Amino acid sequence: MEYDFGGWATRNDLLCADGRTIRQNAFKDNDGKEVPIVWNHQHNSVENVLGHAMLENREDGVYAYGVFNDTKQGQDAKKILKNGDISSLSIWANKLTERNGDVIHGDIKELSLVLAGANPGAYVDFVLKHDEDTASALQACYDENLVIYHSDTQKEEKKNDDGKNSESEKKDDKTIEEILGTMNEEQLNAVYAIVGTIAPDDEEGDDEKKKGEKGEMKHNLFDEGTKKEENVLSHDAMNVIISDGKRYGSLKESYLAHAEEYGIGNIDYLFPEAQTLNNTPEFISREMTWVQKVMNGVHHTPFSRIKSIFADITEDEARAKGYIKGKLKKEEVFSLLKRTTTPTTVYKKQKLDRDDVIDITDFDVIAWLKSEMRLMLDEELARAILIGDGRLASSDDKIDETNIRPIWKDSDLFTIKCPVTVASNATASDKAKAFIKVAIKSRKNYKGSGSPSLFTTEDVVTDCLLIEDTTGRRIYNSVNDLAIALRVKEIVTVEVMENQTRTDDSKTYTLMGLIVNLDDYNVGADKGGSVNMFDDFDIDYNQQKYLIETRCSGALIKPYSALALESVNE
Repeated sequence: MEYDFGGWATRNDLLCADGRTIRQNAFKDNDGKEVPIVWNHQHNSVENVLGHAMLENREDGVYAYGVFNDTKQGQDAKKILKNGDISSLSIWANKLTERNGDVIHGDIKELSLVLAGANPGAYVDFVLKHDEDTASALQACYDENLVIYHSDTQKEEKKNDDGKNSESEKKDDKTIEEILGTMNEEQLNAVYAIVGTIAPDDEEGDDEKKKGEKGEMKHNLFDEGTKKEENVLSHDAMNVIISDGKRYGSLKESYLAHAEEYGIGNIDYLFPEAQTLNNTPEFISREMTWVQKVMNGVHHTPFSRIKSIFADITEDEARAKGYIKGKLKKEEVFSLLKRTTTPTTVYKKQKLDRDDVIDITDFDVIAWLKSEMRLMLDEELARAILIGDGRLASSDDKIDETNIRPIWKDSDLFTIKCPVTVASNATASDKAKAFIKVAIKSRKNYKGSGSPSLFTTEDVVTDCLLIEDTTGRRIYNSVNDLAIALRVKEIVTVEVMENQTRTDDSKTYTLMGLIVNLDDYNVGADKGGSVNMFDDFDIDYNQQKYLIETRCSGALIKPYSALALESVNE
């Protein structure tokens, strides 16, 4: 066929920049195949198709005979090739068979004209001139040992085999920057047209180009990464920027990375300021939905000193008796029980420099800070009500458990301890089954008001929901189904209940759940002892100080009104 150029698409037994080595006959099935010629492996536009090439499998590799299209892009590429500006070829292949980095089989899908290739032996051998007046003739040749130019100033003397001097073209190591300086306006426009096809950032791109499917190979300058960066036209600023394009994701990012070398230093100063998604900072906190359920569920009284008196009429002495004529009638005997709970103060304190308060103009930092203080105060009170604050008894910050009595650790008269006994090697499913069984059986001992709620952890709920029958089907399809089985009004997960333990009689008990109606738990506060926020200004240090506090008491007020389910290993 009549072709425009010939060159090696790929050469055997040469280590490529991507770490692969192509072996002989790896692409023998492509012998005689025609493939598209593309600019720089760009598959996202028909304009990037420059022509087609016929492949020929040879002993040293795959040789290509190329023909350019009669399109502006094709003819521009032809001019650039003719002028010697670009001479590197690159293949794009898939369906690869590789062994330890050796490519032994593949299918070439396209041939690309590139700024520099990954295979050091892939280049254009020669370019042919075609016109009506002359037959095909050698116009420019790019051989490993000989480079032909068309400028008289580049000729040098070279010895022939007979020892005589002959005029030959000098091999020149000029950079692209120097070559571009010798071009006329028409030639420069042709170069810019080709380079411009890779300039736009393609956000969507081609799936094959972006994803780099496994088993596909694209020999290109851009695949060299940082491994061979020092050998890639280091003296040409424009080429360095383009070479880094793929590594940074776009030519824009590449340019910015080299801005101090070629453009504006610290150009990031000109970028617009980052915008916050929310006016106020978002709190990173524990899951808090349970807090309001506790605070809204407890019973409130306008006095803080609570005294509970009970008469125990469960003993036999309190029972009614039958009378036998002539016998002495016995008086009823029962015990009185009394418990008093007094208040304690719970607080949270913060401060801000007044200068900072004035300088923060995007949002009301004081209102934001006060909301955080109230949120954390409520959580601490709710935690103290259910399980205690968890601090050591020696800590100055501990909330006294005789003032706000935790349901979990309350006396047996108020909270019934229900051990969930399992073997030490029990699975999560075994523990969940035992938990459900103990909860249902212990329900008869509950003497609290109405229908109670279950306060537990996410892990316990999850393990219960994952219980399966002998056929592998889940027994409980929803949390509501589980609540019905446990005879509770609702199931509330409490993050702070996770991994809570207590020690008694040399045994360690791990809390799994509390069954209680919070209406049986009384929180009392005298007038002025409810939650209050105080502001104060320190003139000496120019600081605004804030205090939120409450003075209250808390305790269960009905005997046997709570069940504490605790796991213990046998």
